[in-house]
Amino acid sequence: MNFKRIRVLLKMELLKIVREPAFLFLMLLFPAVLTIMFGFIFADPEFGMSMETVAPGLFGYACIFIIMIVAQSFTEMRDQGLLKRLNISPMTSGDFMASEIISNMIMVIFQVIIVYLLALPFGFNPNTKVLGMFLAFLLMIVFSLSSVGLGLITATISKSSGTATGLSFIFILPQMFLGTFIPVTATTKPIAMFMPSYYATNALSAIFSGDLTNSWIITGFTFITIVSLIIIIIGMFLFKKFGNK
Repeated sequence: MNFKRIRVLLKMELLKIVREPAFLFLMLLFPAVLTIMFGFIFADPEFGMSMETVAPGLFGYACIFIIMIVAQSFTEMRDQGLLKRLNISPMTSGDFMASEIISNMIMVIFQVIIVYLLALPFGFNPNTKVLGMFLAFLLMIVFSLSSVGLGLITATISKSSGTATGLSFIFILPQMFLGTFIPVTATTKPIAMFMPSYYATNALSAIFSGDLTNSWIITGFTFITIVSLIIIIIGMFLFKKFGNK
């Protein structure tokens, strides 16, 4: 990999996001709207929940939604012939994938900041200090790798960006209902235990409670790191072999 080429590609990808309102809305404004909406809903005591319990799931859902963004982005680049032109340039597939992964990690950081700041006025008050917030950001960055990988897998099997949008929910919905802001029951727990979002939400809850010795933190980091690496490797392999033609 060439770091100079990665830097150029990274700049190009970030500029594309800024210049396209649709991507900007999905990546930044959507988490903001979702946080505000849930803030107003769960600020009502009648629901029996609060932003303290919902916020960790909102962080996780912001990362999960990257699946659709990545799938749409790669499918559109393939449809426009950009990937074929890149294949005959000095850039390697490693340079391209590295720039995509880094750009999405940067977006995750912004998403986490947005959700965090907007959740505060609705009663979210994490009982943690600098180390805890660092762990929370690091966990979300690692978690985002799995979403990028699932996005690549979705792009591989999709024939158009519209198809990619629909198929991405195959990976989004199970993690949304079995691991983010919707409580896991005894019935759904055996399935939820296979979802990275389940471990991310529980680890974040432990971090925000201030209990940095909670076993969920090390369990969450371990599971998410292993699963994310496996998924991103599979996604890169499948897209390189079948998805950019």
